Amino acid sequence: MSSGTEEAHIGGPRHRTILVLLLLNPGRIVSVNTLIDAVWDGRPPATARTQVSICIAALRKTFKAAGITEEVIATAHPGYLLNIGAHRLDSAEFAELVSAAESAVQHNRYTEAARCYTEALRLWTGPPLAGVTGQSVEDEARRLEELRLNTYEDATSVQLELGNHQKILPDLAAMVRDHPLRERARHHLITAQYRSGRRAEALETFREGRRWFIDELGLEPGPALCELHNAILQDEPSLARGEQEGAGAAARLLAKPVGEPFELPPDVPGLAGRTEELAQLGALLGLSSELRGPATGLITGVAGVGKTCLAIRWAHSVAERFPDGQLFADLRGYDEHLEPTTADEILGRFLRSLSVPTGQIPAEPEERAALYRSMLADRRVLIVLDNVRTYAQVRPLLPSSEGCCVLVTSREQLSELVAWPPRARVRLGRLPAAEAVELLGRIVGEQRIAADPPSVARLVELCDLLPLALRIAGARLAAKPHWTVAHLVRRLSDERLRLDELSQGESQVRASFALSYRCLSPDTARLYRRLGLLDVPDFSAWIGAALLDTDLLDAERLIEQLVDAQFLDVVGLDATGHPRYRFQNLLRLFARERAEEEETAADRRAACERAFRAYLGLAELAHQRAYGGDFSIIHSAVPRHVLPAELSTGLLAGPLDWLETERLSLVAVVDQAAELGMDDLAWDLTTSVVVLFETRNYLADWRECCERALAATRAAGNARGQAAMLHNLGALEMRLRSFSAAYDRFAAALALHEQAGEEHGRALVLRNMAMLDEMRGELTTATERSAEALEIFRAVGDLSSEAHVLNNMAQIELDRGSTDTARKLSEESIRVSEAIGEGGARSVALGTHRLGRVYLAQDRHDLAEEAFLRMIRIVRAKSDMIGLAHGLLGLGEAQLGAGTWGLARATLVRALDVAALVNSPLVEGKIKLALGEARRQCGEHSLARQHLHDAQGDFTRIGVQKWVERAAVALSLLNGEEGPSGGPVDGGPCDSNGK
Repeated sequence: MSSGTEEAHIGGPRHRTILVLLLLNPGRIVSVNTLIDAVWDGRPPATARTQVSICIAALRKTFKAAGITEEVIATAHPGYLLNIGAHRLDSAEFAELVSAAESAVQHNRYTEAARCYTEALRLWTGPPLAGVTGQSVEDEARRLEELRLNTYEDATSVQLELGNHQKILPDLAAMVRDHPLRERARHHLITAQYRSGRRAEALETFREGRRWFIDELGLEPGPALCELHNAILQDEPSLARGEQEGAGAAARLLAKPVGEPFELPPDVPGLAGRTEELAQLGALLGLSSELRGPATGLITGVAGVGKTCLAIRWAHSVAERFPDGQLFADLRGYDEHLEPTTADEILGRFLRSLSVPTGQIPAEPEERAALYRSMLADRRVLIVLDNVRTYAQVRPLLPSSEGCCVLVTSREQLSELVAWPPRARVRLGRLPAAEAVELLGRIVGEQRIAADPPSVARLVELCDLLPLALRIAGARLAAKPHWTVAHLVRRLSDERLRLDELSQGESQVRASFALSYRCLSPDTARLYRRLGLLDVPDFSAWIGAALLDTDLLDAERLIEQLVDAQFLDVVGLDATGHPRYRFQNLLRLFARERAEEEETAADRRAACERAFRAYLGLAELAHQRAYGGDFSIIHSAVPRHVLPAELSTGLLAGPLDWLETERLSLVAVVDQAAELGMDDLAWDLTTSVVVLFETRNYLADWRECCERALAATRAAGNARGQAAMLHNLGALEMRLRSFSAAYDRFAAALALHEQAGEEHGRALVLRNMAMLDEMRGELTTATERSAEALEIFRAVGDLSSEAHVLNNMAQIELDRGSTDTARKLSEESIRVSEAIGEGGARSVALGTHRLGRVYLAQDRHDLAEEAFLRMIRIVRAKSDMIGLAHGLLGLGEAQLGAGTWGLARATLVRALDVAALVNSPLVEGKIKLALGEARRQCGEHSLARQHLHDAQGDFTRIGVQKWVERAAVALSLLNGEEGPSGGPVDGGPCDSNGK
């Protein structure tokens, strides 16, 4: 390095490495992490950052001592920047001279071109970056040396055009001695020797080269060298300089030796997994007989998922299958500072790599593409095109020869690009958890990873199993040996800071997402931002329509654009046949960041409200279809976001199926609405979804939604909403047989409904309190509350609740021993339910179950069996597992009463299997009690005793003394009998006729 006439001597190897990295990136920030990686080759000491700062200070001091007053090295987050100012870089000057020479050649100004090439090559005073070590620097040194050799060969082509064959012979011969396998240089030497009248030397140069190729590569020289050799043997006139350009010149160009370019970047260390994807790409090999063109593969995936790493790894693994070379180009489809590279630019570079002299590269894009395809004809070349944004970028770069192979990487789906074979279209997803841990281990070290497996598992989850994020997290741990994995997990656990933590240094998760985001259309970007506002785990296209307040077709089109751009994943079809989509967590965080940055708080809230009101509208319709009307429920005044009738009908063809599909999203919406202070929406949505929680036994979701909405209504002073949630919590406690807690909830709900003047809600609470009264044996109070509730239900037209109360009143009469009155009330309950239509099926099932119980009490076992079988058919169709358990229990008891003990035993075993799927210790205990009796009758005393003991334990845990006593009586009866203690004896009472 020099200043004026004096040289500035740079200190030790670390100083030189740091300065070289800055010189290779003039005017661009080089991060401290990059400098550390280069200086210590990925194994930095704990004091690496401090040592880099010391080296920078020493370099600044050196510049100042050399008389350079301005700041050459500036500090710029997250690293340093080299200010060129008025100073000159030989690399930049070299590039300018080569560009000028190439331009002169294109305009046939060969003398000017020769001068520019000579000045450019004179700048080289020795091997590039000599004395500087480090993997990245050594890779760059190899690239620069290859650039020098290519430039020398271009310059030689110009000298031959000028007729200076004798003048260049000495340097050209030395060049070939130093690089005996460069076919283009040897071709030039043979041509110069022949034109200088040294025919014998030219032939010897060919023979010498042939020996080199055979000894070193096991290959014959390329076809162009062989054709030149034959032409010399025959003294063809075309070898003389000065032949007119035209068909003959084009033929000469194609006959020139094609070098064997090896342009692949270095293989990526530490690539974990991807075995299946590499196998998919393997389908690109060995298909020449099936193709009429090149094998073509496409790797797509979100930013940071490892597309380039996979492509380079595969390309290196198969490079030997392409003996004529490997071409690589980064098309910069998503570069933050530079425009995407055009196909025309890449064609020019590829042609030079294929040994086409600069002066003979056509200016017109069509002619360049035609020459490119001609150069690749009958050759086996691998072409890797990285970071492609559009099909237009790659279409001219696709060869036509069967022996070539093209591998493209893109964040887009590039639907116009046909991958052949189809299996070679690889959509790269996140790493499996085990491979993500393996990647971290390779970066951080196996010992640190093995020390805390739970924290490592959480870390890979927080990094979304995304290779880029994992590498950044791993690099941070490697650079900070005093950090534990748990410490980094704590830093990443805050969603507001996670992208900040993963966007430090040269590799940034946020920046990689931003490059793709800015390519989205305004409407697509708006939808992406607003989807990120929702906490739902997945969604269908209709939610996009609500967020943008647009129609479904527009929303589907925009969502599919987000899928194509890798911002959303498709997770399959829901029960209605509609695709469902989801975010990767980091992309959702980025979407929310963009929304907070680019949209007002009012717009964000309005978008969320529309989405939440759409969920509420559909959930309300689902409840109505499940019940046959707007029964057993009260609502808030929140306006619904109404979707088109045709769409709603399609989505809710199976209302419980739709609720099941959206269950996790509905729970998330309740939670988010409550957090945003939308208390009416939160409690209203919860009441609409309880039908799913109750039918499918989602008790944890039931409690979570009620408690979150209750907290929101309390904070807002919303008495009606509080009452609705307390009522639902009481129903849940009742389901769990926590009768005291249920009664307290109901009492509080009743008082709030009375305060709010809500008669319908009050009647719903009275109905449930009457059920508790019946269980306590307070039959008079139960009858009074039921009658009051019944009057209100009839007044408001709530048929389902009317049928329910009639069913409860039948149980009260059954407790009194008035079986005829109980039968009439049950039959009236069924008639009211049937009047509802299809939606009244659940109420019909409840009434039919009660009627079956009445028949059991009357010892009419055949009618009881019919009733329970009808009930079972209904609840099975509704996937009502708790109802199915009750129905099978009743059927088993009817069969016991009829003396068909073998059938009863089989039915009750099925009932116990179903009961294991629901959390109801009372029904499970009742089934075990009945099954104990069935096994006693079958002579299976040991198994009977086990069931009865288990039943007694269940009843004791939930405090139902009446049933504890019944189990004790059954055990006493069993213990007083004599008989076999094992299974039934052959010919026993359960071996024939179901008995």
